[in-house]
Amino acid sequence: MRVFVFLLVIGNLLFLAWTHGYLGFAPNPDAFRMQNQLHPERIRVISVDEPPPEAAREQRVVAVSERKQVEACVLVSDLATADAERIEGAFGEKLPAVRVSKMLVPKSTSYWVYIPPVATRKDAESKAAELAKLGIKDYYIVQENGPNNRAISLGLFSAKEAAATHLETLKGRGVRSAKVFERVLKPETVALELRGNDGQTDALRQVVTDVLADAKVEACKSKSVQASAQ
Repeated sequence: MRVFVFLLVIGNLLFLAWTHGYLGFAPNPDAFRMQNQLHPERIRVISVDEPPPEAAREQRVVAVSERKQVEACVLVSDLATADAERIEGAFGEKLPAVRVSKMLVPKSTSYWVYIPPVATRKDAESKAAELAKLGIKDYYIVQENGPNNRAISLGLFSAKEAAATHLETLKGRGVRSAKVFERVLKPETVALELRGNDGQTDALRQVVTDVLADAKVEACKSKSVQASAQ
């Protein structure tokens, strides 16, 4: 009898352990999970269909920053100094809030080593023969209408130093009449970058063309141009 009671107690303990999941899954797998569910009364709704306040503030900052970056900008290039000053003055009168940046574009030059023009074609051929005797082969007689007709070209260089070195070499070989001449391919010009508020592009162009009808006006190539603000 005592053995039967003992076995019954053991059986009840095992059944209790099994129902609580200590010996495996309980008959209802969600029974234990329900005991650890979150308290719904503690859930707080921050916003409905709206970003949190901090995210909203960040979005507003980005939007304002993007609006500030939008501006009208035109570039007027290849201007003579006097024309650039006239355009600047016009903006000072008509659209004083427009920001004007001025850029100087240096002149484009080359350096010509040559023997100056001689009186006749025969004189030029005589000079050429002398060069050949000195072992100089890189030359030609200029044949064109203008002040350089019958000059003898000895080389064209983009750098003044290179031209001077070549001249010294020629003199060392016995050429006495050669010279260096600076040829201006394109004079110094001015470019103006004009920046105004969004929507002012047509107004910017109009002020420029009112001053200089054939001005070269185009959209700015970039928003970061190295220039000296005026």
